[in-house]
Amino acid sequence: MNIVLPDKSSRELPAESTGFDLAKDIGPGLAKSAIAVVVDGIQKDLNDVLKDKSEVSIITIDSKEGIDIMRHTLTAQVLAKAVKNLYPESKLAIGPTIENGFYYDVECSETISIDDLDKIEREMHKIIKSESSITKKLLSKKEALKVFKSLDESYKEEIINESDQEDDFQLYYQDDDFVDLCRGPHLPSLGFIGSFKLTKVSGAYWKGDANNKMLTRIYGTAWNTDKDLNKYLNTLEEAEKRDHRKLGKEMDLFHFQDEAPGMVFWHPDGWTIYRNLRNFVRSRLQDSGYIEVNTPQVIDRKLWEASGHWDKYRENMFITEVDEEHANEKRINALKPMNCPGHVQIYNQGIKSYRDLPLKFAEFGSCHRYEPSGTMHGLMRVRAFTQDDGHIFCTENQIESETGLFIKFLSSVYADLGFKSFDIKLSTRPEMRVGSDEIWDKAELALETAIKNLGYPYKIDEGDGAFYGPKLDFVLTDAIGRDWQCGTFQLDFNLAERLDAEYVGEDGKKHIPVMIHRAILGSFERFIGILIENYAGKLPLWLAPRQVVIASITSDVNSYVNEVASLLKEMNVRVETDTRNEKISYKVREHSASKVPVIMVIGKKEMEEKTISIRRLGSSENTSFSLNDIVEQIAQECKDSSNAQEL
Repeated sequence: MNIVLPDKSSRELPAESTGFDLAKDIGPGLAKSAIAVVVDGIQKDLNDVLKDKSEVSIITIDSKEGIDIMRHTLTAQVLAKAVKNLYPESKLAIGPTIENGFYYDVECSETISIDDLDKIEREMHKIIKSESSITKKLLSKKEALKVFKSLDESYKEEIINESDQEDDFQLYYQDDDFVDLCRGPHLPSLGFIGSFKLTKVSGAYWKGDANNKMLTRIYGTAWNTDKDLNKYLNTLEEAEKRDHRKLGKEMDLFHFQDEAPGMVFWHPDGWTIYRNLRNFVRSRLQDSGYIEVNTPQVIDRKLWEASGHWDKYRENMFITEVDEEHANEKRINALKPMNCPGHVQIYNQGIKSYRDLPLKFAEFGSCHRYEPSGTMHGLMRVRAFTQDDGHIFCTENQIESETGLFIKFLSSVYADLGFKSFDIKLSTRPEMRVGSDEIWDKAELALETAIKNLGYPYKIDEGDGAFYGPKLDFVLTDAIGRDWQCGTFQLDFNLAERLDAEYVGEDGKKHIPVMIHRAILGSFERFIGILIENYAGKLPLWLAPRQVVIASITSDVNSYVNEVASLLKEMNVRVETDTRNEKISYKVREHSASKVPVIMVIGKKEMEEKTISIRRLGSSENTSFSLNDIVEQIAQECKDSSNAQEL
């Protein structure tokens, strides 16, 4: 039979040849590192029989796909077996891979805690040491049910019963003494497994439904080498130190509580960061030709039905119903989950000409989305948030120029916030969408042509577009190498038409504008969380809630402390004084812990000489400056990164 390789060359192999046979035919080195194959775009096990004229590529253990398969095998064949060995009465649920790792959900009558992970790891190492082969059997639905019924694995039975397929259920065996149901592919043997570490234990409802049983979820990570594993674990350790929830508490920035789940209680210093960031963005928007607007929080369902959000997004909306008894009327409203339909309503006031386009609206829009409780994560995933939202109404001919202007604008904002580069993803039509395929073809072509002509590198993210149009997503990389999707630029040929938006063209006829949905930060809450973690709480001076603290060594210098504070306040520096009867070492330590960028220390010598001793955050050295010089210097530093004003 003839097999086509990725370079379009071909290999002749005997009938019934497997992926492993192909790897051997290509070369012994490849055969040694091969763990799976991709056949006509679908991952298959290495020992699966190939079909004539198939397009086949070999997956090796050192590839990204190979590491994912190794993690999948580790959770399904090693972690699961270790749990069954140690807790024989446990029942296995599911064990998928996740970014950088894996987990397995199990039902266990015994409590499995973080203290048990070492024991489970030791058992996993014993299993791996055997280097057992892994074999696959394809069974009918009836046969598969019989296997797991005999093992009393009720979750596997439920998965099989709910499946639409009748045949080809994949059961993976390990020397016939362990079996799991899995989509595969798996490693051909446990000998390919590299370095791993179990990381945490949590609870998880079966199928994510709070009405179902709570299971134990065991997390882990796995890499090809000890070096890669240790590097990742060090990153996790550093990420834990930078956790915005921990730093937010230490810096007294915000809190959450059960009475308002997923909604932020901003403390004074946290709200100062928020306002400074908002003023910074507002100033930039004005310089870039945006008109700031504001739209209602509560809007009748009729508008959400017309926009398409009611059908596509209703489960994520907070819906309110006013009854007749209460208010002499009956209406169903929703708290807005996004701002776009409201912006179209503003656009529709008055006749628009092609001469008015592009028309750019911006709003710091307060939005609400019903996120499942299990998905909320500090500032990173909330139910109430503010978007730095904007919509550009333009003609089709203006798409490319507006794409370029936005990316240039976004680049400048990110640079001032400390992010010098970013990646771009082009996301195409999702399965659930509005609009015809013809409109989607047009929109995807327009956006891809624009980004190509502008010369920006990008990656395709198939099926991840908004329900109304394709989009560009902008991904930042933080100080410890983590990616954060923040900005977005979404091309929409649907919503304007659905909501009757028009403009009069050069030909005197009515046309439908293209609507571009765009954001730079995404949401203020999440972006502030990213900033806190990126800087480990040591925010740039212009953004820090308390830029300067002036600490006295003795009480008899308090008048000079107040004099310096007054001078700084006149220069719009956010300054506090600390004249408490405490040791200066205690004061410095306390303000350093709360991440104050500049601590000014004043004693008798400084007062007599009209100088100030300065300690910068992260430094253990004090530097002396003359009063006038340092006041001017600090004031300038506070302005350098942003010209944002209170507007």
